[in-house]
Amino acid sequence: MFSYTRRVERLGILGGTFDPVHVAHVAVAAAARDELDLDRVLVVVARDPWQKRGRVCAPADARFEMVVAALEGNDRLEASRLELDRPGPTYTVDTVESVRREAPDADLFLVVGGDVAAGLDSWHRAADLRDEVTLAVVDRDGAGAGEPPPGWRRVRVQMARLDVSSTEIRRRVAAGEPMDGLMPPAAEQVLRTRGLYTGGQ
Repeated sequence: MFSYTRRVERLGILGGTFDPVHVAHVAVAAAARDELDLDRVLVVVARDPWQKRGRVCAPADARFEMVVAALEGNDRLEASRLELDRPGPTYTVDTVESVRREAPDADLFLVVGGDVAAGLDSWHRAADLRDEVTLAVVDRDGAGAGEPPPGWRRVRVQMARLDVSSTEIRRRVAAGEPMDGLMPPAAEQVLRTRGLYTGGQ
């Protein structure tokens, strides 16, 4: 008689406004996938993030289209509309619970930057979120990522530092300056075709 144990899916969640997506976003998702041996990383585009209310520049569908383009050809990295298709403010705990309903037995890893890790207890329903996920805290260049509050399960994800920001990309586009490889080319093409960020946003 044979018996076997089914492998539990290891699933990463990387959320953000991606306004616009850039090469560091893709690098973070890929580093988490590779270092943690994740089966998939969901790159979840926020529709109405409570932390950035009123400060998102591009429409949600445009940001999602750029993420889809940016991830093309990257194995096991998937653009997700979970937050775009859900009404109301965007809260990470709601997204995690949606993923949990679809994958009840999965190990869930929430990928966060070290700069936000220390403030996680201020997030909406933080205790429920803490119970559901292991934090994958990104440590750039071994500089030491921020420490989450006590009680959170966490692992480190090491990656090289990439000095690029969505704010800088928006500034360059508005000023008519070159992008210099700051975005995946397919995502930049979406940006150009849609005429995004040309108004100095």
